[in-house]
Amino acid sequence: MPISITMPALSPTMEEGTLAKRLVKEGETVSSGDVIAEIETDKATMEVEAIDEGTVGKLLVAEGTEGIKVNTVIAILLEDGEDTSAAADTASPPATEPPKALPAPAPVVAAPAPDLAAFTGSDRIAASPLARRMAAQAGLNLAALSGSGPNGRIVKTDIESALSCGAPVQTGPTVTEMPQRTAVTAQPGSASYTETPNNQMRKVIARRLTESKQMVPHFYLTIECNIDNMLTMRKNLNERGPKDGSYKISVNDFIIRAAALALKKVPAANASWTDAATLHYHSADISVAVAVKNGLITPIVRNADGKGLAEISVEMKDLAVRAHEGKLAPEEYQGGTFSISNLGMFGIKEFSAVINPPQGAILAIGAGEQRPIVKDGALCVATMMSCTLSCDHRVVDGAIGAKLLNAFKGLIEDPVTMLL
Repeated sequence: MPISITMPALSPTMEEGTLAKRLVKEGETVSSGDVIAEIETDKATMEVEAIDEGTVGKLLVAEGTEGIKVNTVIAILLEDGEDTSAAADTASPPATEPPKALPAPAPVVAAPAPDLAAFTGSDRIAASPLARRMAAQAGLNLAALSGSGPNGRIVKTDIESALSCGAPVQTGPTVTEMPQRTAVTAQPGSASYTETPNNQMRKVIARRLTESKQMVPHFYLTIECNIDNMLTMRKNLNERGPKDGSYKISVNDFIIRAAALALKKVPAANASWTDAATLHYHSADISVAVAVKNGLITPIVRNADGKGLAEISVEMKDLAVRAHEGKLAPEEYQGGTFSISNLGMFGIKEFSAVINPPQGAILAIGAGEQRPIVKDGALCVATMMSCTLSCDHRVVDGAIGAKLLNAFKGLIEDPVTMLL
C-alpha cells in the first residue's frame, strides 16, 4: 500500500512551511531514515526523513513552494511490487470530495513591458513561487490573472487554467522576472529599489512583533550599571581558564547569569499573561537574541540560574553557531521565560526592545563606555552600561520591574555574588 509523506509539524505552533529543497527524485529507492527534503520554517531549515523504505512514486509539491499546510501530502512512497498508478490513486482526491471549480481567469492581454505599479505598496501581485516560475516560462503576465488561492493569491492551478484557455503570451519582460531586479518606480523623481521576497522568518517576525506592540501594554525602565568590577573579573577568569580555548567568558555570559539570578530574587517578574491566569515560571529560561541572515532568532539557555559562567559560555557559543547554520531544534528556541537583546557590540548606547510574547519582559543592553560619575562625593571615570527593561504591564507592575533591575544591577556591579 502506498505510503503518504506529509508536511511535518516541526514545532507545536507550526501551521505551514516551505519546501526549501528536494533531495530525491521520482523512481529513487530510499530507506527509513534517509533525508528526502529540507523544510524551511520561520526559524530554521530542518530535514525530513523517510518513515519507511520503498521507491519514490510521486513528488506532489514543487521545490520552493511556500505556505504548505501541516499534514499536506508532499510525496508518495511505493512498496515493493507497486507501480506508479498506485501513487496516482493515492495522490488523487476522494471521489466524495470533488475539487472546487476554479473561477474563470480574466483575459490575458499582451504587454510589451511590466506594469510597475504592481511593485508598489498594496498593489503588489500575490503569487506562489511555483506560479511565478510557471508564468515566467510560459510568458504570462500575472497582472492579468485572477487568483483562486487564499486572499486572491495566484497558484499553480490558475496558471494551468489560463494556459488551457489559450491565453496569449506577452512579448516583453514579464512581471515575474522583476522581483530580483532593480526597478524604477513609476513616479518621476522617485528612488529606484530592488524587491526581495520575504521569507518565512521575516513574515513571522513582522506578525509577532506587530501584535506585541499593538496588544501588549509596554512600559520601560532604564538603569545604569558600573561594569568595571565585572570586566576585571572576566579578565581574571579568562586568564585562568583552559589554554585549549574550549571556552572564553564574554560580557554577555555575565549578563545572562545575572538576569537569571535576578529573576530568582524577584520571581514575580518571571511570568507571562494569559486571559485565564498569570503564569509564574519555576525556572529562568533565558532567550538570547541572535542576529542571523534575514532576521533574528532567540536560542534559549535553560535553567540559567543553575549554571555557572563557563557552562553558559560553552552552551551559548554552540547555540549561536547552530542558529547561524539554521540547525536549531524547535525546543531550543521556543518556550523561554525572559529575553535579552544586546546591541552593545555595535556601539549602541541605549535602546528599548519589543517584548517577545508570551514573555512578560525583555532586557535591552547598551554598550559599556567610560563616563564621568560621582563616587563618594568625588568625580571619577567609570565604565557604565545602560540597561532598559521593557515590561508587559499586565504582568509586571512598575515596582516589580524596578526591583528586578535593582537586583540585576547589584549582581553586575558586585559579580562575586554571582558565584555564591
